[in-house]
Amino acid sequence: MDLGSLVSETRNADTLDLDSLSTLEMVSKFNQQDATVAAAVSLTLPQVAKAVDAAAAALSAGGRIIYMGAGTSGRLGVLDASECPPTFGVSHDLVIGLIAGGPGAMFKAVEGAEDDEQLGVSDLQGLALSPDDMVIGLAASGRTPYVIGALRYARQHGCRTAAISCNPGSPIAREAEIAISPVVGPEALTGSTRLKSGTAQKLVLNMISTGAMVKIGKVWQNLMVDMKATNIKLVDRARRMVCEATGCTPQQADDALGQVDYEAKTAILMILADLPGSEARERLARHGGFLRAALNER
Repeated sequence: MDLGSLVSETRNADTLDLDSLSTLEMVSKFNQQDATVAAAVSLTLPQVAKAVDAAAAALSAGGRIIYMGAGTSGRLGVLDASECPPTFGVSHDLVIGLIAGGPGAMFKAVEGAEDDEQLGVSDLQGLALSPDDMVIGLAASGRTPYVIGALRYARQHGCRTAAISCNPGSPIAREAEIAISPVVGPEALTGSTRLKSGTAQKLVLNMISTGAMVKIGKVWQNLMVDMKATNIKLVDRARRMVCEATGCTPQQADDALGQVDYEAKTAILMILADLPGSEARERLARHGGFLRAALNER
């Protein structure tokens, strides 16, 4: 697939005058282009839903979610993976972001790393890939060899796979069982896929990781009840979460949270079911960590 033929690489007729606009006119153009992204993503929601279900199934089976990408796409995967532990209380090795060129490529481009299919394979081998894992390849162009090699290897090993690109019918889409291709059109700045394409990929990643965590019991109602209260701001958030969920006072929330190492989910169950901390933990364990099911236990 020739790079110049890709939708994401063509020139945008609406921004040909970008360098002659006033600052306000210029940022208005950017904003107008960005406003089209959510609509493009909405057309891919059936595929996104399949990816959420596949990711949840992988986690439920003891597997991991592994993002693979290069450049902006790789950085977005690493970002999403890094935010899962504090948000959902999961271990750092449950959602993993791999970027072509290694961790240093997050901050400085590693020339040529994305052009090596074998490098994608080697990075997965370094994780001792399991058939229970799900590998999600990210490439705005849809043609990055690093991602193609990784997805092909993952499928050969029986993993669930998904591909996120911004060009229809891309090579990575053909390598994955689930293809998510929001077509956002030409960028405001020709070829700069950190713009609309990057925004589209971030929207999709938000839905996949958050949706999968909802599916495995990390969320109750719309509260992140497994959040780790690791600083003053998050301790306050945990307190407010318990108050909102139970109607208790801040002091009652603090008393419950203090007994269970500031586990908001456990504190909520303690208050609503009138249980001591140890019994609340045991009940949650019986229900696989699902607070709604634990509350409904008779």
